[in-house]
Amino acid sequence: MSDFWKRVDEELEYKGINRASLARKCDFSVTNIGQGIKLGSIPSADTAVKIASVLGVSVEYLVTGENQNSEKTLDNEQNQLKLYRKYQNLISKCEKLPENQIDFLGQVADRLEK
Repeated sequence: MSDFWKRVDEELEYKGINRASLARKCDFSVTNIGQGIKLGSIPSADTAVKIASVLGVSVEYLVTGENQNSEKTLDNEQNQLKLYRKYQNLISKCEKLPENQIDFLGQVADRLEK
């Protein structure tokens, strides 16, 4: 697996979402992710931008592992911490659910977001 996809998987785990949800949000098939991983390839620039946007990181970070926007990253981490504290009870309840119910909640949230 390329470093790009390793970083994508790390961010997915950090965000608590799966590849299928990422694919839905980026408007492409989860099969495309699997092919990219299997081939060890970095996606096209427009696809990498979509992935980075959904994950809340820079394309540079996904490609190189480095991030020029350290102040922006710090602000993002502080906002994530605030959100975690705000929704900690809900997160704890969700962690006890089976994977299929978590996926269902993600789909409901996606629809409510639109």
